Amino acid sequence: QVQLEESGGGLVQAGGSLRLSCAASGRTFSSYAMGWFRQAPGKEREFVAAIGRSGRSTYYTDSVKGRFTISRDNAKNTVSLQMNSLKPEDTAVYYCATTRAALTLPRAARDYDYWGQGTQVTVSS
Repeated sequence: QVQLEESGGGLVQAGGSLRLSCAASGRTFSSYAMGWFRQAPGKEREFVAAIGRSGRSTYYTDSVKGRFTISRDNAKNTVSLQMNSLKPEDTAVYYCATTRAALTLPRAARDYDYWGQGTQVTVSS
């Protein structure tokens, strides 16, 4: 079992930056690909980005390409999401999650196994 804890959320003005971190428990962190999702009020949870086990492969949803960067540090059991040029529409609760998918990085929430409790990101206009 893996436990995940997100941090780094907060209130920022449009155009600003935030860096989210997700700390994972357990010794098997490097055996999981990792993903970030977000959920705005009244909306379904949506895929943001994913990173493979080694960190060499990444995948982003179109709306964040060029603005967000996902990375991981397997020695520290952490995955991060650097968010730049933030927009009000990025406002949501952000979640990190694990997946055992190997060949491709999935974007469907059903393909992810363990989830953190989420961290709120609010972007003011």
